[in-house]
Amino acid sequence: MRQELVFATNNKHKTEEVSKLLLNEYKVLNLSDIGCTVDIPETGDTFEENAFLKSSYVVENYQLDCFADDSGLEIEALNNEPGVYSARYSGQKDDQVNMKLVLQKMKGLSNRKARFKTVISLIQGQKNYLFEGVINGYILENPIGDQGFGYDPVFVPEGYEQSFAQMNIEQKNQISHRAIAMRKLIAFLKEQQPVL
Repeated sequence: MRQELVFATNNKHKTEEVSKLLLNEYKVLNLSDIGCTVDIPETGDTFEENAFLKSSYVVENYQLDCFADDSGLEIEALNNEPGVYSARYSGQKDDQVNMKLVLQKMKGLSNRKARFKTVISLIQGQKNYLFEGVINGYILENPIGDQGFGYDPVFVPEGYEQSFAQMNIEQKNQISHRAIAMRKLIAFLKEQQPVL
């Protein structure tokens, strides 16, 4: 029987991405699966702090091993904004509004270098482990594609000609920042599995 592991998110897209990455290793539960309806505050100044705030909340309140991620888009010409504020950059938790604000601020800028970054905090056996994933790329002038979420329609990863939003979930899972961090997490979890 697969072990259960809580992913501290209400985002169904993220849960789906991660469930596919963990395949048969673990049954991934999200916050609604464990009855957690609280919007866990992300008051940290770094991805590491925010990921830990979410994972530790679940451990303290539900006594379940948990991992949480914090991810964001860092744009070189905008001093690495939106960064930790990616999900609420415009003051709203609205992907379209946030993306429009980024494009507005990028108008006329020739340096379009950007990167997506994910940090995962896993709390297992009262210890906190951190895993990081980064993918470099650039920002388009207009959104393209209807897959994914967040800033996916305006981000093209280095070495590719399609935006994240033009890729299907399998393609994105091969290269995304979250996939890179998740592979590190999965390798760690496999090491922890008892040999039968």
